[in-house]
Amino acid sequence: MTNLSLAESVKLKSVLAKRIHELEEEMDRVAFVEVEKGRKVPKQVRSLSQVEQEIDEIRKDFRLLDKLMYRANIENEVVFNDEKLAIVEAIELATQLRAKARKCKEFGAAAEEELQYGYGEGVPVIRRAMFDPEEYRLKAVELERQANRLSNAINNKNYSIEVDFDSEKYF
Repeated sequence: MTNLSLAESVKLKSVLAKRIHELEEEMDRVAFVEVEKGRKVPKQVRSLSQVEQEIDEIRKDFRLLDKLMYRANIENEVVFNDEKLAIVEAIELATQLRAKARKCKEFGAAAEEELQYGYGEGVPVIRRAMFDPEEYRLKAVELERQANRLSNAINNKNYSIEVDFDSEKYF
């Protein structure tokens, strides 16, 4: 039995999900046949129960791999800004940093002041930013940089962690 890195297990999980989807489609194909009345039903290469058995085995492996990945993501840490974070927390922080950067980009692209149309009877209405758009643009750049740095730390850590899962039948 060969171990695989946490990074490889992420890829394997995707492979297993795709295979499950393919087997579900195969179930739909083998579950029914159309034949003329009175004609003999053609022999199928695989029966519905054979496909079901294979999908059950892969789903069991998928659950095991998922459990091992969650455990590894909780038990292992990365260091970011002089703070130790469990990988699962670091993944969430990277997601949050990207969300914050996206919002800051929106504010960074805003005009400091712009004329609004369609308000009132000939009375000009101005929409004025209550912040400095350039500060938010720079803040977005920094937040994206931090998110990228954290993602790189997570990826590097994922290659150093071994997961006790036999992947030989899939890779």
